[in-house]
Amino acid sequence: MSIYVGNLAYQATKEGITEVFSDYGTVTRVHLPTDRETGRIRGFAFVEMQNESEEAKAIAELDGAEWMGRQLKVNPARPRT
Repeated sequence: MSIYVGNLAYQATKEGITEVFSDYGTVTRVHLPTDRETGRIRGFAFVEMQNESEEAKAIAELDGAEWMGRQLKVNPARPRT
């Protein structure tokens, strides 16, 4: 499973996201998509953690939490179509 993290500040970094999510378990991967033209992050990320119980705990605790002046939207990522 993967976690979708939305409404990120444009100053967010992989390291910062990893630090926030590591409070809830082991982060195995952070993908921070960037705009092809500007190189700026697109305002969302995908986080993968070691197991689903850690991911569920992170989602429950961080959805709606404020980080870098923004209210995070955190939920299970939908599969790509």
